[in-house]
Amino acid sequence: MEQRRTLYNPIEPYDSGHISVSDIHQLYYEQCGNPNGKPVVFLHGGPGAGLTPEYRRFFDPEAYRIILFEQRGAGRSRPHASLDDNTTWHLVSDIEHIREHFGIDQWLVFGGSWGSTLSLAYAVRHPERVSGLVLRGIFLGRRNETVWLYEDGQGASAIFPDTWEQFVRAIPESERADMIAAYYRLLTSDDAAVRAKTARAWSLWEASALKLIPDQKLIDEFTEPETAIAIARIECHYFMNNCFFETDNFLIENVDRIRHIPSVIVHGRYDVICALRNAWDLHRAWPEAKLEIIPDAGHSVLEPGITDALVRATDSFR
Repeated sequence: MEQRRTLYNPIEPYDSGHISVSDIHQLYYEQCGNPNGKPVVFLHGGPGAGLTPEYRRFFDPEAYRIILFEQRGAGRSRPHASLDDNTTWHLVSDIEHIREHFGIDQWLVFGGSWGSTLSLAYAVRHPERVSGLVLRGIFLGRRNETVWLYEDGQGASAIFPDTWEQFVRAIPESERADMIAAYYRLLTSDDAAVRAKTARAWSLWEASALKLIPDQKLIDEFTEPETAIAIARIECHYFMNNCFFETDNFLIENVDRIRHIPSVIVHGRYDVICALRNAWDLHRAWPEAKLEIIPDAGHSVLEPGITDALVRATDSFR
């Protein structure tokens, strides 16, 4: 059996800072690798999750000019956890702003989880700017996908009933018929303590299901107060608004616009956050894209089988 690939060695940015994309928002960015290499943009998950140093390492630093940024309200972008002018189409516009800012004609687009959603939305809107797509842990923004993860008895809660109970306890019993709406009410409360407590419950639930084997270090990172509030508020805001798509199945309905783009889809067989049916539905509509189902993985980009497939994919696009 061929040895699995691991991440490239740690690297530091050769350039970083903030780019203003509106009167409100300034986005943190990094450039790593070879300034004259093939451009690739990394789109993180959440929405609201931000960057970690490991994300720089999915690309050969001698071959790629690696551009990473934190989306509106996430990580070091300013203002933190802001919901103002924060929609899918604002983020798509931001990606174009960054591309133009750095003088790039076309780039490889790499995104996982919510980053896969955003990658697809960007490619649908700007197919001529995308040289290829590497997608992981597919989320298409459909109602059945948010029901699977956040509504009792519909999917993920049956697999993680123990951690589901703590997620439910944050919500008054009378409001539990619509968990996303109930969480949204608390996450947008005027009371900062209420927002913080609710955000921790939301992020703890999500982090507990991220890996095939739950990872306490990852759970601790997700429930750190600054991280939790951005993830919970921004995710809930997007899910309350159908991820700002015109129709429930918008991305698959528009797949003809991207059918010609060379693409790889990587998805864990036991992904509880984003069920494998999401990737399967996308692949059935878009058989030209290569689908790799990882037999011993959940959702996390750092699970060995998923890391291996993604590094091999980026090497193939070099």
